[in-house]
Amino acid sequence: MTEAPPRTVAARTTDLTKVYGKDDAEVRALAGVSVEMYAGEFTAVMGPSGSGKSTLMHCMAALDTPTSGVVEVGDVELSSLRDKALTELRRDRIGFVFQAYNLVPTLTAEENILLPLSIAGQKPESAWYDMVIDTVGLRDRLRHRPHEMSGGQQQRVACARALVSRPSIVFADEPTGNLDSTSGAEVLGFLRRSASEFGQTIVMVTHDPIAASYTDRVIFLADGLVVDETRSPTAESVLEHMTALQTRVLES
Repeated sequence: MTEAPPRTVAARTTDLTKVYGKDDAEVRALAGVSVEMYAGEFTAVMGPSGSGKSTLMHCMAALDTPTSGVVEVGDVELSSLRDKALTELRRDRIGFVFQAYNLVPTLTAEENILLPLSIAGQKPESAWYDMVIDTVGLRDRLRHRPHEMSGGQQQRVACARALVSRPSIVFADEPTGNLDSTSGAEVLGFLRRSASEFGQTIVMVTHDPIAASYTDRVIFLADGLVVDETRSPTAESVLEHMTALQTRVLES
């Protein structure tokens, strides 16, 4: 039997901890997380409320600073970077999709999509830009402002903005949390294609087993630790894992 080729690591954490507050008010959001996110894969991070999902994502995306441990994006260790280099890494190598879209209301869809490149004084790679716009299905909406678009269209603009600079990795924090099921399916389908067809690395925090079923792999957190993972998930298998986790949390 032929062995599968080794996976390329797009980002990893090693013994990552994050503590908020001190003494009696101390909260240990991450308690020593070591995990690898693989290039070209769509990964979901799930777990009960307070398990550390968003904290892990924010530390990996250089939006928050860990208390201890190591975060690497590609071959770069984030703690080794000064502020200017960290800003450049966030701009050039990391994409982020927020639950609340975070679009600039006075800009058109196209201007919002190109905003990170405009700030950096760069122009989009035309073939890649066209592919992203056509895949996200918004070519006829590029001149519209956010208030003229549905929630699903706005979130697809946010996804396109995260991808247009062709970052090493895209983090998505509950990207379908504010959407109805149809719009959510559109956004998830776009993220799925981004990994399958474009080789993009996507890491998504979600609480939704249906959203997780679009991914290649699901990592489960509880009490600030990775406690389980599954590959080729279905909504049913994810729900079983989550039910078992909730039971474990209640019994502990």
